[in-house]
Amino acid sequence: METTSAKQDRIGARVPHDVYETLCRAAELTGATVNQFLVQSALKEAHAVIEREDVIRLSPSGWNWLLDLVENPPEPNAKLKAAISRYRKTMRDDADNPFNWEP
Repeated sequence: METTSAKQDRIGARVPHDVYETLCRAAELTGATVNQFLVQSALKEAHAVIEREDVIRLSPSGWNWLLDLVENPPEPNAKLKAAISRYRKTMRDDADNPFNWEP
């Protein structure tokens, strides 16, 4: 039976000695090796950063406002109409663009 292992990559960092000692102490207190502690901590922070960037949070009143705008959009104003016109002209003039906004 053949076994496969997940591909693993290496991460390395040089840090001042006092930072290293702090990381070692924290790892020891959690029962992890320094590498395990670093990966767990970095991964936790990475997930938090990604969630902050990917997730939009709204209050109930903000959600209701957004839903109302989606269901009942306002009429386009002059600036939006001009922008749409400029965009359509740009797309018509761009012969290499395969995308067509026209229904």
